Amino acid sequence: MITIVDYGMGNLRSVQKAFKFIGSDAVITSSAKKILKSSLVVLPGVGSFSAAMENLKKLGLIDVIYDVINIKKKPFLGLCLGLQILFERSEEGNCRGLGIFEGEVKKYSFKKSLKIPHMGWNNIKLQMTNDKLQIFKDIENNSYFYFVHSYYVKPKDKNIIASTTKYGIDFTSSVLYKNIFATQFHPEKSQENGLRLLKNYVDYTCN
Repeated sequence: MITIVDYGMGNLRSVQKAFKFIGSDAVITSSAKKILKSSLVVLPGVGSFSAAMENLKKLGLIDVIYDVINIKKKPFLGLCLGLQILFERSEEGNCRGLGIFEGEVKKYSFKKSLKIPHMGWNNIKLQMTNDKLQIFKDIENNSYFYFVHSYYVKPKDKNIIASTTKYGIDFTSSVLYKNIFATQFHPEKSQENGLRLLKNYVDYTCN
């Protein structure tokens, strides 16, 4: 069973529909019991970092996520805000995150005419060359995915960076470490490439 964690932060139905399209049923839930029993846990999110952390706390899901990742070591997929809250702290509200990864979430600050948020299609440059990149099987390097964000993650450990993207600066657009894969872009909005990525991840982790 695939569970999509419902903590009141946006695009849950579109993520669920994307999994259904690739032939994988996914349940939207805030039940700790269901999340802990699932074969793959998905943490999506749209909105503010501080609201996300507050909602997870109110629902009693912070310890559940720690258990999923660190104790049960289940496959974990973070999407957009679900990537950012894995880090220690965000400049958005000067708020503490889950601290799964060392590093922080930074706000874009451009002197030039680049718009914030970074919204629309942009390409990703793969940074890993080992077998873990089976997640990107049949997806060409520099393929385009869909982004909507005003903040970006800055990992302390560069070895977890799976891909980067250029928008004024080169920023981390996905990370991969042990049982965790997380993206700044939205696979569920990225058409063929996004659906292929989700299918690869399910095949890589659940079969």
